[in-house]
Amino acid sequence: MTAQARIERRASTCPHDCPSVCALDVEVIDGAAIGRVRGAARHSYTAGVVCAKVARYAERVHHPDRLTRPMIRTGPKGSGSFAPISWDEALDRTAEAFLGAEAAHGPEAVWPYYYAGTMGLVMRDGINRLRHAKGYSGQHSTICTTLAWSGFVAGTGRLAGSDPREMAESDCIVIWGTNPVHTQVNVMTHVQAARRNRGATLVVVDIYDNPTMRQADMALLVRPGTDAALACAVMHVLFRDGHADRDYLARYTDCPAALEAHLRPRGPDWAAAITGLTVAEIEAFARLVGATKRSFFRLGYGFSRSRNGAVSMHAALSIPAVTGAWQHPGGGAFHSNSGVYGLDKTLIEGLDARDPRVRVLDQSQIGRVLCGDAEALRGGPPVTALLVQNTNPVSVAPEQEAVKRGFARDDLFVCVHEQFLTETARMADIVLPATMFLEHDDLYTSGGHQHIQLGPRLIAPPEGCRSNHEVVAALAARVGAAHPGFALSPRDLIDATLRASGRGSLAELEAAGGILDAQPPFARAHYLDGFGHPDGRFRFRPDWGAVPIGHDGPRGPAADLPALPDHWEAPLRTATPAHPFRLATSPARNFLNSTFTETPTSRAKERHPTVMIHPEDAAAHGIGEGTWVRLSNELGAVTLRATLCPGLRRGVLIAESIWPNDAYPDGRGINTLTGADAPAPFGGAAFHDNHVAIAPVAG
Repeated sequence: MTAQARIERRASTCPHDCPSVCALDVEVIDGAAIGRVRGAARHSYTAGVVCAKVARYAERVHHPDRLTRPMIRTGPKGSGSFAPISWDEALDRTAEAFLGAEAAHGPEAVWPYYYAGTMGLVMRDGINRLRHAKGYSGQHSTICTTLAWSGFVAGTGRLAGSDPREMAESDCIVIWGTNPVHTQVNVMTHVQAARRNRGATLVVVDIYDNPTMRQADMALLVRPGTDAALACAVMHVLFRDGHADRDYLARYTDCPAALEAHLRPRGPDWAAAITGLTVAEIEAFARLVGATKRSFFRLGYGFSRSRNGAVSMHAALSIPAVTGAWQHPGGGAFHSNSGVYGLDKTLIEGLDARDPRVRVLDQSQIGRVLCGDAEALRGGPPVTALLVQNTNPVSVAPEQEAVKRGFARDDLFVCVHEQFLTETARMADIVLPATMFLEHDDLYTSGGHQHIQLGPRLIAPPEGCRSNHEVVAALAARVGAAHPGFALSPRDLIDATLRASGRGSLAELEAAGGILDAQPPFARAHYLDGFGHPDGRFRFRPDWGAVPIGHDGPRGPAADLPALPDHWEAPLRTATPAHPFRLATSPARNFLNSTFTETPTSRAKERHPTVMIHPEDAAAHGIGEGTWVRLSNELGAVTLRATLCPGLRRGVLIAESIWPNDAYPDGRGINTLTGADAPAPFGGAAFHDNHVAIAPVAG
């Protein structure tokens, strides 16, 4: 008889670039494979729920196309022609290239490039230890959070907000600039609890009729980039109709009288003309939040995707300061809790070896960097060697055609450490096979809640795969990089980091089930003991040049940022006669950036790349359902199918992404159309802020 498989349910943590950072229960089959993945009910935020793409994670772990052998390029760059080699040869060749680049141009010619393919602190951030120990070029990580974080911290002084579990205690929840049904399903768990138990009202502000909008009691469909106009008009009504909490304003904010005077001409009529909403919709929203003290503003990463996103985030965040909602359980605002943990990552990142004189390159401008743009290179030498971990810039980075040209340089050596042969891996000289999260130990924090979590190794990796930590340590030994962290195991690094941070030890975290709740007390989370600025006040008038977040100086038109909350159109990629449409590349439900694009169920559910267009715009351009269309601007052109969507404002296009480049008939992905100019105040990537033309493809 065939023995029945032994199935254990083991605890883990989702590693992906999602604020939910779900606690997981994973089926481990005979100690060697995984089955179903579930959200952990023991975790107070995850609450037993996980997104469908992670639930079927066995499709990724056991995918037949996983990389399992180091490879060396044998054909032209991008051809996908590789031959297997040994790990020693792959690492030796990589180290030789790095040492050669250093000898020719100095250590800044080497650029370790990474991002959030895993959010584990050891496997994501350990590459910085190699960077700092060698003096390789730094990275300003602008591609995801910079604009939203800048706008939030400009007001609060700290990257933290109300406990996100308090959504379940709210009477009104405002989801603004995020589509959690696609991207953070756990938000909806707590929203539904509030609706079920308290009769809470759900308001959703977004730019297209997505699944979250369809669940709203009040759905506010705004033109992209006009969020601040809506926020200003709401605050105008709050002051006008007596809903502003003047006692709270006097005690906790910097200039309420100046704000009130500034907002007098910025009422619903003014905002309606800008946003596309009706005056009645704006008035109703303002009355609702004015009369509902327990109003929770869940502000998302959509603010990070527009050139005026920092200003828009700050304006939306100002509303609960005007109403005084911060004083109440289930009230206030939340964007990210990334500032609550206080972890000392010196050992993981080698921060004690960092030289502040080393240049810092903008992650979002990798195309310009690799193409030799002097400004992007910050006046330094060319980059002639890259180590890429945890990201796929040939697909996800702005100005994709420039990125491709840069990676195609004959004098550029590229080592990519990956799980699949991505577009970026295809451009590599050396490809190294990487482990997945269930195959190594790591430590996680969350932006979307407040827990420190352990992700232990549950199964062995395929023979031939090595972790990010192993690769970084092996390269360090070969290029002469010295730091104590290279000699430690991931478990040692986790334990040392927890101890240095006053967060106990690894043994204590394991004894607690791998979950540590780091939620600050109510008064601190709600800023009742003062906001994070030196004067303890919320700032309606930010000091934009001194927002306390990590940056390397003002960028873009920083001097032109408005002094008080306002609609700021100057930096937007506005419509022109040649490019009359605004294109946003919003997240697809079954992909996470370029992850899960390789799994069969996710690909089948998404089917193929499409662009949503309003039926009246489609008719005016001779476009029908399923028509092949060409989107174009000064950066290039993309071909994909159109789908008609009445839930858009006229002149707006939505392409849910990110599909691999080879899913498009011409091999050019959607980020061909995305600019890499640096938005104010500290840079970013404006993925939802592209002007384009659209035309049917003949034949």
